[in-house]
Amino acid sequence: MENFKLPIAIVAAMGAQLAGGVWYMSQQAATISSLDETVSQLGSRMAIEDNINLKRDVQSNAGELEDVWGEVDDLWDEHASLAMAINEINKIKQRIALIENDLKYIGRDHDGMLNREGGMK
Repeated sequence: MENFKLPIAIVAAMGAQLAGGVWYMSQQAATISSLDETVSQLGSRMAIEDNINLKRDVQSNAGELEDVWGEVDDLWDEHASLAMAINEINKIKQRIALIENDLKYIGRDHDGMLNREGGMK
């Protein structure tokens, strides 16, 4: 093996493959570095968009809550009005019941008078 000689073509081919391998690896490293930078930019951009969307959603929900509280106030007002109306209806029913009771006693008291007048004719 002392006189082992390699043809120059094999050495050149191996050198070309080695240079090609180094060039390929450097291109891959550059691509990975570029993709890493793009991912970090996208992550930052997504965080900003998420923050903006969160603020928008909070404002939207706050507006909806205001609307709901307004509707609750309206319902309480309607409830108070309904309670007053029911109270007035109950007062009217009580008055009607008193009038009916009075008419019943008046009719009973005057029933005998009507029969007597009818008998006199």
